[in-house]
Amino acid sequence: MDVAFSNNPVPDVTGRKSVFLIGPTPRDIVTPSWRPEAIGLFNELHFDGVIFVPEWDWSIKDMQPVYDNQIKWEEDALDAADLIMAWVPRDLDTMPAFTTNIEFGIYLTSGRLIYGRPDTAPKCRYLDYKYQKVIGETPYNTLDKLVEASYNRLTGGF
Repeated sequence: MDVAFSNNPVPDVTGRKSVFLIGPTPRDIVTPSWRPEAIGLFNELHFDGVIFVPEWDWSIKDMQPVYDNQIKWEEDALDAADLIMAWVPRDLDTMPAFTTNIEFGIYLTSGRLIYGRPDTAPKCRYLDYKYQKVIGETPYNTLDKLVEASYNRLTGGF
């Protein structure tokens, strides 16, 4: 499994399965990201594809985020991904997920979106309604169930 962070070039995924993890991103250093847990769950399932993570690999210390570069990377990676996994553990103070709402709407009818959120996440009723109406599925309410369903869609398992 390869993890592609947004401060690295978008890799060529030809011949490999790939998933983009959309959802809220912490805006401070104290709020933990949900994405490491998702990556760990994919790893436990022995996923051998590419995971697009729209966050910086902070081990590269000499680089600073550039907003326009981030947007371009996300657009290119979203276009390249086989599956777009939307996990929305929204917190209005620390992870409001406003960009996620836009991405959800753009990709809802793409045939590549799978969606979930914790039952405690506020302001997700509209996303739930649209997902059920357009996709015909109930949103997943745990990250492990969402990752497993994503893995199954990517690998043809059920």
